[in-house]
Amino acid sequence: MKNEFFGSKLNTVLLFVLIILMVIAIRMMLQNKELYLPILGQNQEQKIDTVVFQISGNKDDLVSFSILPNSKVHGVVSYRGVVKGGYFFEGNILINILDINKNSLKKSHADATTDWMTAGPVNFEGNIDFSLLQKGPAYLEIHNDNASGLPENDKSIFIPIIIE
Repeated sequence: MKNEFFGSKLNTVLLFVLIILMVIAIRMMLQNKELYLPILGQNQEQKIDTVVFQISGNKDDLVSFSILPNSKVHGVVSYRGVVKGGYFFEGNILINILDINKNSLKKSHADATTDWMTAGPVNFEGNIDFSLLQKGPAYLEIHNDNASGLPENDKSIFIPIIIE
């Protein structure tokens, strides 16, 4: 018995109609992304006083971080993250608070919770105290612990935050 699915006129017409309906549905979804595709509609940007804040620096090295961009923070905050690309030295990574102009307000560090002697992803965690800092937009900087001290080996990820 010969396969006649594509040989049948009815099946060919139904397949053609199905393809057209799929193209129309995809086109509608792309035109109305916010409604149909909320994940594609997110761009992790927020305007505060006409300045756009988003993750910057070596942002492709950041796998995850528990303090999301533009989070409002105050007091002592515990955090966890995963970063790749050799940010650690002796299991240590630098976590700093910077003002809106990226000047240092407070220096801190976090500890690796998984094997840090890899170029792959490494988990880390720590606490940072936002008490007594000026309120307003700032950055949380994840900075590699650059044992060489050479500026060309520095790497930073800047996460915008709002200190309350």
